[in-house]
Amino acid sequence: MHATKPEVQTKDRPKKAYKGLPLEGVLARWYAKITGKNLADFRQSADLVASKVPSGGHILEVAPGPGYLAIELAKMGYSVVGLDISRSFVRMASENAKQAGVEAEFHEGDAAHMPFDADRFDFLVCRAAFKNFSAPVEAISEMHRVLKPGGKALILDLRKDASVDAINAEVKRMGLGPINSFLTKWTFKHMLIKRAYSEEQFRDMIAQTPFGIAVFQEDGIGLQVWLTK
Repeated sequence: MHATKPEVQTKDRPKKAYKGLPLEGVLARWYAKITGKNLADFRQSADLVASKVPSGGHILEVAPGPGYLAIELAKMGYSVVGLDISRSFVRMASENAKQAGVEAEFHEGDAAHMPFDADRFDFLVCRAAFKNFSAPVEAISEMHRVLKPGGKALILDLRKDASVDAINAEVKRMGLGPINSFLTKWTFKHMLIKRAYSEEQFRDMIAQTPFGIAVFQEDGIGLQVWLTK
């Protein structure tokens, strides 16, 4: 049985809550097409989350994009809410969930000013998006606020020290065509890696929040950051 859905509150947010270009319109559709080619990755992430969340738990995904991970979690019977800064992604994720025949709700909002009551979620996951937040410490503090006591959060993102060879291998594994492979490699090397954080940088940020500490695990070109309230 699903947990009660959180009440949505209205809060002011910074003028620009993200780094780089807004993922709206054409860019949002391109991102959805590229990431949608590797749904097995989202299923793997869903399995990882499910290994830590009791059946029927209430999960918040921060920056779900097109909603692929949220939908996989909803298929497993979890009550899932998504929060994304992109209006295009909120609309796209809602449509994708409807087409998949699952219940998941998606809201537009800023990770540093979440429109949810405190102590609402059993688990929170943020996949491949944290590096783009313009107020990362505030976002981590908000993660703590909206989690129930004892709740856990998982940040999955690119490592600052990921090598060029490792990135090339990851893009090759994605099985993209020549043009999309080139664009994806360029995006990784000239944009995303510059925004990514090292484990030390994560430790420094987390130390400024109520979480205080975290557990880290390298995962390919990425990093798993585990937090407990």
